[in-house]
Amino acid sequence: MESFTEIWELVQEQLKASLSEIIYNVWLSELEFVSYEGDKVTLAIAEFKRKIIEQKFLDVLKAAFEKVMGFSVAIEIVEPESTAGANKPTASEINTRYGENTFETFVVGPSNKFAHAAAQSVAANPGKSYNPLFIYGHSGLGKTHLLRAICHEVVINNPGINYVFTHGEDFTNEIVRNIAEKNMAAFHEKYRKLDLLIVDDVQFIAGKPSTEEEFFHTFNALTDLKRQIVLSSDRPPKEIATLEDRLRTRFEWGLLADIQPPDLETRMAIIKRKAEYMNFELPDDVVQFIAEKLKSNIRQLEGAVRKMQAFSEIHGAPRNIVSAQNAIRDILSDSRPLPVTIENIIAEVARTFGGNADDIRSKKRDAQTSKMRKVAMHVVSEMTGLSKEAIGNEFGGRDHSTVIYNLQEVKKMMDTDRSFERIVMDIMKNVQEDR
Repeated sequence: MESFTEIWELVQEQLKASLSEIIYNVWLSELEFVSYEGDKVTLAIAEFKRKIIEQKFLDVLKAAFEKVMGFSVAIEIVEPESTAGANKPTASEINTRYGENTFETFVVGPSNKFAHAAAQSVAANPGKSYNPLFIYGHSGLGKTHLLRAICHEVVINNPGINYVFTHGEDFTNEIVRNIAEKNMAAFHEKYRKLDLLIVDDVQFIAGKPSTEEEFFHTFNALTDLKRQIVLSSDRPPKEIATLEDRLRTRFEWGLLADIQPPDLETRMAIIKRKAEYMNFELPDDVVQFIAEKLKSNIRQLEGAVRKMQAFSEIHGAPRNIVSAQNAIRDILSDSRPLPVTIENIIAEVARTFGGNADDIRSKKRDAQTSKMRKVAMHVVSEMTGLSKEAIGNEFGGRDHSTVIYNLQEVKKMMDTDRSFERIVMDIMKNVQEDR
């Protein structure tokens, strides 16, 4: 089985998909993956959260691990070891942590050749090549791999370098925590003297004023010092509708590099490379079968290899096309377009405006919630074709005349405010792409 780090990241994606953002952030985001031995996974978190997780979320955790690994596991949750006085990871620790996510293990093809070359250039000359480097593309195409490869290369070649590799959501949560603790001085000390800042999924800071403000000043401080910044996103800066213009402009200062879905030959090479890394030989006809069935997501390709290995080791399944069909059955099911649901729309509206999805269906009437509710009603009307009465029922039993008024209000705002119109269209696009 592959590295603990990769398994845990895939499990976290499953958890985020199955739980609300608030529940995940409050209860599960701080879980640490300690070890995997036999059929037991050990996780760590503070004692007061451990009890709640064991009572309420253990089944969700088991389901997420089974989805990723292809078989059920036992889960033990312990208190984390003290990290007081811990030092920044050394180059050898980085090599262990990101050992698989290097430039050598990145399969280059026509769809990612430019982004790969740009990443190598930045890793060879941090702060002197392209600053910032902004890599964008849909989920599962290798953006995070390239970011880790940059971090791996820079830290190996520059031991002791001061760096941070973080996620847009984690950056936001860190700001919120430091504001609550009145400790922003420590945040500034940490981020504004870095040699290298890497932020994965930076689009998550959009629409959050305090986070954008802090990121703006951090960005300026680092670029003034000619320190390297690397960012990734699921879309180019111009399409992040709720991003402040001053940040959008700065994100476009350096180099924009996109990654597209891989072609058949590249997909086959990815499968072969993954199987080789796992010491799991696959026949060419099986490799081609998987590559022809899974076309748009590298993680799905790697997941298919992982499941085939699990079936082979645990059940003695042969390495043939029948086993491959079984391995990708769930993946294909997940990949098929599903009807647009109101829950998806409400969740995307809340994410875009930085609000709470539950508030949109509630009786709350503050300006932010009312605006989100109106937009959600508009998107539901446009994308589902539900009647005004049905939409009203979905939003707390509101009268159809209220729905009509809200739809008219949104239309007026879209007609007079192009920025607002882009936000609404971006929400619809994101919902459509997530189907």
